[in-house]
Amino acid sequence: MKVISIVGARPQLVKLAPIAAAFAGTEHQHVIVHTGQHYDADLSDVFFTGLGIPDPDVHLGVGSGSHGVQTGAVLSALDPVLEAEQPDWVLVYGDTNSTVAGALSAVKMHLPVAHLEAGLRSFNRRMPEEHNRVLTDHAADLLLAPTEEAMRHLANEGLAERSVLVGDVMVDVCMRVRDSVLAGGQPAPALPEGIDPSAPYLVATLHRPDNTDDPDRLATLVDALADLPVPVALLAHPRLTARAEAHGIKLNRGALRAGRPLPYAQLVAAVLGSVGVVTDSGGLQKEAFLLGRACTTIRPETEWVETLRDGWNILVPEPGELGRQAWAATATRPAPEVPQGTPYGEGTAARTVVQVLAEH
Repeated sequence: MKVISIVGARPQLVKLAPIAAAFAGTEHQHVIVHTGQHYDADLSDVFFTGLGIPDPDVHLGVGSGSHGVQTGAVLSALDPVLEAEQPDWVLVYGDTNSTVAGALSAVKMHLPVAHLEAGLRSFNRRMPEEHNRVLTDHAADLLLAPTEEAMRHLANEGLAERSVLVGDVMVDVCMRVRDSVLAGGQPAPALPEGIDPSAPYLVATLHRPDNTDDPDRLATLVDALADLPVPVALLAHPRLTARAEAHGIKLNRGALRAGRPLPYAQLVAAVLGSVGVVTDSGGLQKEAFLLGRACTTIRPETEWVETLRDGWNILVPEPGELGRQAWAATATRPAPEVPQGTPYGEGTAARTVVQVLAEH
């Protein structure tokens, strides 16, 4: 069996790591195509080296651009690659422009498409990711769902016959890296200057267009983070840095200390060393949950509804409307004392994915 994995953005590279490792133990041929959607070294190269992913077999180098330009560039560049390779499966990951472009290119060539992390829904049609994941699910031939909730969404859309519950590959990699960090097998995280790793601190990220494109909203959110009573290690995505600079918003003030995004193992170590997480990232919400840290999500909804149980994750779309004391109490609350359970699987999802692809 020949499988082509199409990836292009940081979250997809994390998911690729356990998949690549699972394929390495088989006789199947696994071809990695990197679209270059994320070309910043902090969001791409460090994940290949840090997670032991084989170098891409093909790098398309599409770079940045509007959603239409980027999606079109991936489509155009993929056609000759898929035509030459003729894989048994085209495996696409998550909900980025690379995901939907990979699915469209494959179906136009009548090549079977499998969608990893199928069935997630925010029901927020303002999010580009929501359109990408819905379109990909309806185009794909095999839907690899991470959770029972995702399976229900797919069934509600008439896609039950194409859906298989495989678990979440993020659990595979997160638990492996967590164990390595706890065993002392990873370097200390390069936290932003001014963050004392021996004292309480929060980890924060902010990058979604709804939170960063409007200067007034971004200023309000940065004010809320800067006003917290605990130092905040802001791992600043290039999008946030660019928007803040364009809007004249200072990221280093009050409790805020801005730094660069971290390689995955350092991110896990930073979360483990923290007292909690504040984010608008889907992946980091789940990683906080898996690592036993309370998360506050600056969004009105989440695809990972399992994290909301027992207060592990709390949605706060408008921190400024809570009032200073309530916002501080929410963002710095201790982790719940109840166990999280295993709604995302036991850490064997990647092996299951390879098995399901072979069976189909």
